[in-house]
Amino acid sequence: MRDLRKYDKIENMIENYKKELTENKKITLKLKIISKANKTQFINIMDDNTIKLAVASVPEKGKANSEIISFLSKEFNVSKKDIKIISGKTSTVKLIQIKKEEQ
Repeated sequence: MRDLRKYDKIENMIENYKKELTENKKITLKLKIISKANKTQFINIMDDNTIKLAVASVPEKGKANSEIISFLSKEFNVSKKDIKIISGKTSTVKLIQIKKEEQ
């Protein structure tokens, strides 16, 4: 049985990030990547507010990073070019910056 409180906490945190992105036009996310999952989705928040993200792709030749960028692009309604991996391109812990360009 899925812990609904944990799910609500993730949803609330993501909604807060979306509001911050709208207001400040920029956010930075710290993600812990769990690869080879059934589907790409947010799964948990760690004690230090790092977001665990399950990724369906394998971490080979940038496939997982591409999937992360695609997922975040849809989740935050921004272009893929507005998302940058600041650090951790080859690590399971990544810092991601999302900038919302004026439309």
